[in-house]
Amino acid sequence: MLGYYLQLALRSFRRNKVLTTLMVLTIAIGIGATMTTLGLYLVLSSDPIPHKSGQLFYPQLEPRTLGKDTSLDKDPPQQLSRYDAEELLRQKRGERQAVMTAGSVTVQPDGNAAQPFRAMARYTSADFFPMFDVPLRSGTAWSAAEDAAHAQVAVIDHRLAARLFGTDNAIGREIRLPQGVFRVLGVLDDWHLTPRFYDLTSQRYGGDEQVLLPFSTSRALQLDAQGNMNCWGNSSGSDEGPYALNAPCVWLQYWVQLGSPQQVADYRKFLADYSEQQRANGRFEQPTNVRLHSVMEWLDFNRIVPNDVRLQMWLAFGFLLVCLINTVSLLLAKFLRRSGEICIRRSLGASRLDIFKQCLTEAGVIGLFGGGLGLGVAALGLWLIRQQPDDYARLARMDFTTLGLTFILAVATSLIAGLLPAWRAMRIPPALQLKSQ
Repeated sequence: MLGYYLQLALRSFRRNKVLTTLMVLTIAIGIGATMTTLGLYLVLSSDPIPHKSGQLFYPQLEPRTLGKDTSLDKDPPQQLSRYDAEELLRQKRGERQAVMTAGSVTVQPDGNAAQPFRAMARYTSADFFPMFDVPLRSGTAWSAAEDAAHAQVAVIDHRLAARLFGTDNAIGREIRLPQGVFRVLGVLDDWHLTPRFYDLTSQRYGGDEQVLLPFSTSRALQLDAQGNMNCWGNSSGSDEGPYALNAPCVWLQYWVQLGSPQQVADYRKFLADYSEQQRANGRFEQPTNVRLHSVMEWLDFNRIVPNDVRLQMWLAFGFLLVCLINTVSLLLAKFLRRSGEICIRRSLGASRLDIFKQCLTEAGVIGLFGGGLGLGVAALGLWLIRQQPDDYARLARMDFTTLGLTFILAVATSLIAGLLPAWRAMRIPPALQLKSQ
């Protein structure tokens, strides 16, 4: 019967080309606008490391001096001080742990004609690579022993390797910085975490690092660090200023890998005990206030999806609702104009359910056509978003999920819009219509 209903639908489309075109355009525009914003929202809110997001945790401590607000409802700083980060790293209470911060280095290419240039850097510890599944095209990362020895070693991006050496086979080569010469141990493959959850203080989307260096070496050489910093006291008592070990400033990100709920509970207790110990030593003044967020909890806490994207998505769904109401009106007009045809089918033995199925089939086909055209509208909308200067704009691309959702939403919308018109059509009294013919 479905084939017969499809034949009837196509015949109806040919008889009512203008009305059918209006319905297809209405659905296409509504679906296209909705999928443009929904597709972007799904990309921005997706799990950046789904196989591990429940094992990676971000701790927070409250090291600031006593102020007017000592409520435990007050969130601790979103970063750690150097003293606390290095102490947590030394105690190694997790399966893996990594301290890190963003930086910037001046690379000095070989040859007198080559001009020095700045490269984005990340200063971190050895566990960073296995914790975040950092892919290496060749070579290896540095070890914990090289961390402890302040070794001048580096892992660089394959594009930087090609720029410096003409090939991505840079293992054993050296990169020159004003602070010294670093031996290349490994070359990064393409690696893009979306969003860049391990450091949300700078560029949340994009901003991939070109040079990765041991954190301990960066502090020994006093390399430039970048990112947000929050200080609450005098940090001028050292040559390193706010980057000194005991400076009252938070500026480091810290992640720990925990493999079971029991380990999570134990680590949360460890953080509380550590905070109490620091209070007893006089370093911490405020009441113990610790947090331990998983990856997705950390993203939710930081409201990773921009407010304008959320607003645009809800506005698009509102627009789709308007298109749905218009489609209901157009379908109702279309079906009621065919009252005579429907009554003849009823008099020849078609049941009310047959009429209902026929009308819903016609609405579904309109949805398929609208979905196909809506894909083009959505593709255009995503292209326009990519032209914007926002750092997340380049992520607005069509994928298989968006493709499938477009057709599902288009057909579902048209079927919902066809329910009332189909119900009204099947309720037409055949006797009255036949009598008036």
